[in-house]
Amino acid sequence: MTDIEITAMLKKSPHECHRMLLKEYSRYVYAIVYNKLRSCASTEDIEECVSDTFADLFIALDEGNCTDIKNMAGTIAKRRAIDRFRSLAEKSGRTVSIDGEEVRNLASEMNVEEISEGNELRRMLLRAIASLGEPDATIIIQKFYYDRSSSEIAKDVSMNASSVRSRSTRAMKKLRAMLESEGITV
Repeated sequence: MTDIEITAMLKKSPHECHRMLLKEYSRYVYAIVYNKLRSCASTEDIEECVSDTFADLFIALDEGNCTDIKNMAGTIAKRRAIDRFRSLAEKSGRTVSIDGEEVRNLASEMNVEEISEGNELRRMLLRAIASLGEPDATIIIQKFYYDRSSSEIAKDVSMNASSVRSRSTRAMKKLRAMLESEGITV
């Protein structure tokens, strides 16, 4: 859903809009919070931080202070997680310098945030490809995911190679337009 559609839905039915936002962004927000708090927080602390993030996001939306919902959710999640980290460190009496060697040793090489965003992008791309219908979806998947030639694909979809190439070109134009309407530039 685009931000404009979400804003319209918020005016029509705030409760449904909040439910949809929870469904849409819960994994994304959880990944950000988990990445920040995994070394010091319990599961309950992480879940409470995620809940606080959505509460702040809903308030920002209700006040009309939000233009890019996904970025706003990510920013709120990061800030909430950092605040929770500081609070937990203060309660335990254990503070760690952010510049210290201890933190660098604790940090994982895996960036959960980037992985989560990449997975979301892949899901959106596969949904868009599936919406092209057959045989276009099969042609695009075979060509770009499996690196098969037009003649190989033609045998599978009972077409000739030139038809596969022309359908591929048209399908890519449709796909590009769909992705741009979702705010994804190719």
